[in-house]
Amino acid sequence: MDFSAPLNAFVSGFPNFIIQLGVALGLFVASLVIYVLMTPHKELALIRAGNPSAALAFGGVVVGLAIPLGACLTYAFGLWDIILWGVVTLLLQLLAFRFADIFLHGLPRRIAEGDVAAAVFLMSVKIALALIIAGAIADPNMAMFRRG
Repeated sequence: MDFSAPLNAFVSGFPNFIIQLGVALGLFVASLVIYVLMTPHKELALIRAGNPSAALAFGGVVVGLAIPLGACLTYAFGLWDIILWGVVTLLLQLLAFRFADIFLHGLPRRIAEGDVAAAVFLMSVKIALALIIAGAIADPNMAMFRRG
């Protein structure tokens, strides 16, 4: 059995894999940092203190950012495509927090106080939005915007 073709494909594609993975992971970490800085409650400190609602809410943003970035890696035409949609995803996740706060007044306070119901609602909004964004990124009609 000849393994040269798959091995050659791996060797030729590996640098692009590493670059795209690095960009996506960089965007992921940067987005998490920006999100933590932009939200009024201090998620990481609350999680370290054992607050389950903060862990649920922050888990929602972790998954909410990862799903669309995964779709970006699948459907992107290049690095700029990944960066653009990564930034859009972060902005929409920040808006999702504000949207959830409209429905549950005092959301940061409620999460800080350990209100698990509020955290589950926020987590659900973030994951639902992520799935919708990922679907939009995967839409073949979006290709017309990428070819510009």
